[in-house]
Amino acid sequence: MTELSPAAQAVLDAAINVAESPDAEAIAAAVLQAAADQVVPEQVEPPCGETEPWPQGYQLMRDAQWEKCQQLRHELLAIAAELNRTNPIEPKN
Repeated sequence: MTELSPAAQAVLDAAINVAESPDAEAIAAAVLQAAADQVVPEQVEPPCGETEPWPQGYQLMRDAQWEKCQQLRHELLAIAAELNRTNPIEPKN
């Protein structure tokens, strides 16, 4: 098997960690959560703070991109939560 990227390895590890469960929803939820963490990591605040010397137009653009990314993360995790409702399984670490 070829070496996986860190993002692909994290998603595979999430699937393997819950693979002992016969619950396909839990496996799908774990994989979706891992993918969300790799593709759209949680970021508490926009990348351009008010104290940084960025031009206002650039700062507004980056803030809008940040909001879209965080909304995408929220939507992915909402799907995972819906899948996990029936039988939540904690990932093994």
